[in-house]
Amino acid sequence: MRFYKYHALGNDYLVINPQDLSSQLTSEQIKIICHRNFGIGSDGILLGPLPSTTAQFGLRIFNPDGSEAEKSGNGLRIFSRYLWDTGLVSAAPFSIETLGGVVLSVIQDGGKIVQVEMGKVSFWSDLIPVVGDRREVIKEQIKVSDVTFTFCAATIGNPHCVISLAEVDAAIAKKYGSILETHPLFPNRTNVQFMQVINRHTIKIEIWERGSGYTLASGSSSSAAAAVAHKLGLCDSPITVQMPGGEILIQINDEFQISMTGSVTKVAQGELSAELSDFTPLQRSADAHGEALKA
Repeated sequence: MRFYKYHALGNDYLVINPQDLSSQLTSEQIKIICHRNFGIGSDGILLGPLPSTTAQFGLRIFNPDGSEAEKSGNGLRIFSRYLWDTGLVSAAPFSIETLGGVVLSVIQDGGKIVQVEMGKVSFWSDLIPVVGDRREVIKEQIKVSDVTFTFCAATIGNPHCVISLAEVDAAIAKKYGSILETHPLFPNRTNVQFMQVINRHTIKIEIWERGSGYTLASGSSSSAAAAVAHKLGLCDSPITVQMPGGEILIQINDEFQISMTGSVTKVAQGELSAELSDFTPLQRSADAHGEALKA
């Protein structure tokens, strides 16, 4: 099984071409491949290119816990760079279909910078989804553990919970992220962003990503947080989103259509060892390792 590894501001993914697979990937295999100790290690797997009836390329995105994501901004930039590196696209715009919708990508600076038209952000509860009557989920209350947060919810093809605070750091994301991800308000779970407004064109976010945990950077999280800052009248487009892994530029029009621009770096390419073909013993070892850490 051949793989290509890239990172987008520290958010790393493995690209695997389905033509290199003898059978479909299972969730157990995905968990092992993404494991930092038992596999290659990554924040997810990008499976493509796949056939598509609505775009030039199809893409499936898998989280390290084996679940499937609708959309990933950083993943889309990485997959776009892979298509460029393998000669499947040129400098002309090209389309990619995800479970979260079709996006348009443009390669810049020889593949090192990628711009993605991410689609439209919506705040409507039935689209995100958030339980309760249909409404725009703006400045509502959510209680977790010992604190009540004011949050906004949004979707750009995948769900987001954005909490605006005077200051943010990694500790608060790690403390409350997993609880918010699985809160009963979010039937499909949610990505979580803790947001600090720096000025009219700059925000800072700390991210807890659904299915991945604490994350150094996220394109869809940047898009959602910037859209919330704009919706609340706190920021004007364009908005630079600062994250632990680096910065992404988000442009927002009057209909909340999002254009995201950020860097991509190629890390490595290679083949998984034949020893990884027997995933069952490795899964038991990984599970035992995880239980030992919890203990």
